[in-house]
Amino acid sequence: MKHIHFTPQTKLASLIMHNFKLLPVITRFGIPLGFGEKTVAEVCTQYAIPTDFFLLVCTIYTQDDYMPTPAEIRKIDIRALLAYLSSSHQYYLNERIVDIEQSIQAMNKSCSNNYYSIIETFFDGYKKEVLKHLEYEDSSVFPYIQKLLAGEKNVGFGIQQFEKNHTNIEEKLGDLKNIIIKYVPNDCPSRERNKLLYDIFLFEEDLNRHTLLEDKILVPCVESMEESLR
Repeated sequence: MKHIHFTPQTKLASLIMHNFKLLPVITRFGIPLGFGEKTVAEVCTQYAIPTDFFLLVCTIYTQDDYMPTPAEIRKIDIRALLAYLSSSHQYYLNERIVDIEQSIQAMNKSCSNNYYSIIETFFDGYKKEVLKHLEYEDSSVFPYIQKLLAGEKNVGFGIQQFEKNHTNIEEKLGDLKNIIIKYVPNDCPSRERNKLLYDIFLFEEDLNRHTLLEDKILVPCVESMEESLR
């Protein structure tokens, strides 16, 4: 996507018109549509969102090769980052995964082939893996970081444990795409097949950005906090 420099004075509507995939992003920030001609700064002030962090996230979700500088990472509001990551987890569980499941069911109803049960079984296993992954972060990693923010130390846990065990939950989506693109026979209507593929592509792309936020921003920030508490 063509690079564009988002600023606090950019109208939020213009930002979304440039990249429609930011729609679920602003929703996860708790921003509803209907903001008229307000700028990013005005909307962020209205909803108590750090403007710099909001722009950073929008840029990450817009520019494929964007990587925050160390100076930008140091200025990150960790509480805002945790809130956004937690909101993203709920979005994945309640919307993205549900959309894919419904698309699989719709394709199964209109087609009849052994590959469809394979797809259903494959995604059911993948869903369980995603649930386990997100539950670990919500119940162990994020509470640990909240304690660090409060000045508490936990000698039994460290962000390096999270980094070492941080699985790449988007990789298996590539296998699922290959099955649907290469092996599902053409008796399945294109509409159902394409809808399922589109849902998977969107989820995979979103997860890639989510992983970048955790690995390249959250982890360095927490490592710095741990060091300061030693």
